[in-house]
Amino acid sequence: MVAGNEIVHLASAPLAKLDEEFVQKIAPVIGKSPYETRLRLTGKIPKIIANYSSMQAAQFAAESLRQMGLTVFVAPDFDLRKPPQLFRTYSLKLEPQAVVFNDRAGQSKRMEAGELFLIVSIKNQKHKETEVTTTKRKLNVPVTLLTGLPVTKKVQEKSRSVAYYVESFLRLYGKTLAEPVVQINQDNFDYSFLGTEMAKSSPANYLAAIRKIRDAIPQAIYDDGLTEPLGANMPATMTQDAIEANCKLIFWYHQTVNKATTLQI
Repeated sequence: MVAGNEIVHLASAPLAKLDEEFVQKIAPVIGKSPYETRLRLTGKIPKIIANYSSMQAAQFAAESLRQMGLTVFVAPDFDLRKPPQLFRTYSLKLEPQAVVFNDRAGQSKRMEAGELFLIVSIKNQKHKETEVTTTKRKLNVPVTLLTGLPVTKKVQEKSRSVAYYVESFLRLYGKTLAEPVVQINQDNFDYSFLGTEMAKSSPANYLAAIRKIRDAIPQAIYDDGLTEPLGANMPATMTQDAIEANCKLIFWYHQTVNKATTLQI
């Protein structure tokens, strides 16, 4: 769906190797300098490389770039910024060729092997600020001058402490974004399904859970482009809006590649 004055984004996956001549050809098509074009085509995840005021203009540029051999796709801004429906998983059960996800409210979502299209692994650095009050003793200068004896007094000082931590979670997608996206958070999940493989460490259990899910449904694409580090031109901490947009760009990229592969077959 594209509104009258809706912005339409043109996105591409990063290139492993950037040939200068190739960059010079792409730059005028997307209306960027060679330097900016190079920046937009580097990194670990698909990125927006140009913006247009109509779907027709975006599609025209996309077709030109495809003819040059670049994998690109268009994304209306409305669809990019639309919040996803999330099914927040607390526990799961592995079945032959299927996974059953359960939330804390007792609701379940079953995904067959043929339904699970993409698994996106995400790590995001976050921080928490707390106010710390400390009590110190300082020299009470006026009283000390009057008495001639060193006299101290209690003084409270306030400071802010910043603690950094990494939030890790998985997003599991069906074949369309219309379906609820299953999310598994490392620190809010019951790992008892691991049985005897369950460890004392949450990070170890989280990695084991990822391996188990991938083994159960090997057909699903696994993308860890949103794990740290993202690259020099990407911040270590992503806003929630940035996470949502990046996840969608990754989904659309794999969907585009999958369609192209299917057509070739």
